[in-house]
Amino acid sequence: MKALPSRQLRIVFFGTPDIAVPTLEGLIAGPHEVVGVVSQPDRPRGRGQKLSPSPVSAIALRDELPLLQPEKVGDPETVEALAALAPDLGVVVAFGQFLPKKVRESSGCGYLINAHASLLPKYRGAAPIARAILDGVGETGISVMRVEKEMDAGPVALVSRTSIGPTENTEELSLRLAQIAATSISLVVDRIAEGEVEWIEQNASEASFAAKIEKSDSILDLRLPAHVLAGRVHALSPKPGGAITLVAGEAEKIVIKISRTETAPFGNATPPSPGSLDRSNPDDPLRIATGDGWLLPRTLQRPGGKVLPVEDFLRGFDIPDGARLLLTDDDKSENG
Repeated sequence: MKALPSRQLRIVFFGTPDIAVPTLEGLIAGPHEVVGVVSQPDRPRGRGQKLSPSPVSAIALRDELPLLQPEKVGDPETVEALAALAPDLGVVVAFGQFLPKKVRESSGCGYLINAHASLLPKYRGAAPIARAILDGVGETGISVMRVEKEMDAGPVALVSRTSIGPTENTEELSLRLAQIAATSISLVVDRIAEGEVEWIEQNASEASFAAKIEKSDSILDLRLPAHVLAGRVHALSPKPGGAITLVAGEAEKIVIKISRTETAPFGNATPPSPGSLDRSNPDDPLRIATGDGWLLPRTLQRPGGKVLPVEDFLRGFDIPDGARLLLTDDDKSENG
């Protein structure tokens, strides 16, 4: 049985989306006291765009914890409210705002700690999970660091590693990393309480940046190798997904999103042109030719429609003979 820390810390938690919830839940259930929660203001959410609290705010409201929801966390009212909570430590997981110095130094420890979803100094920035999958790396993890002015550049107290599955997408990996973050934060908070934490400076020369995912990233260039395209599909799932454009007839263009796929080699036959479609294999009802093999979609979605298994999608949307796929977003005639 894990021994309780000799000192109980007063903690303020900064977080917003679902990925931050396991850490907050773990802290609430742990030996330390969560004295306040800071999250983004209520935003329109869901199909009806009803004004709703963030997932983290919902936990604070459920447990009747003091909740701050500032548009700017550094405004004087918020800084004053944080001081009134008298925290020993601030914990940050996917908060979503820049934290100014007066907030970073607002706790008794004089700093905040953050769980970042990468093996720092690799993949600093907004989209470390998606970018790691996109780049085809086999491993990622959670780094618990001190929050400093430069993004994700603070010294690190703990690194927890995990492999990335060959078809694991961003949503699935995010859920796993959320649980790893909860465990990692708990360990570091206990070490801080015991005065046993050790901070290791990052090697800035090895740093890389994980830029925010843009809608343009979803376009699949079918001239690329199949494994590269599969990685892009999984990195961008569930949103925005990997996008292909079907050309049926003279002018009709239909955007179809792929959120799960596998790959297969062409075999001994003459390789088809990238963007070609094959419906002849009963085990793989839709095969898309790429630069070096087949892309085998497992789920497809039309704009505004549901994500469907490929067999169900094709029952409701039969691809006409002679249809082709654009190779790139600006392709006019390369493939037909």
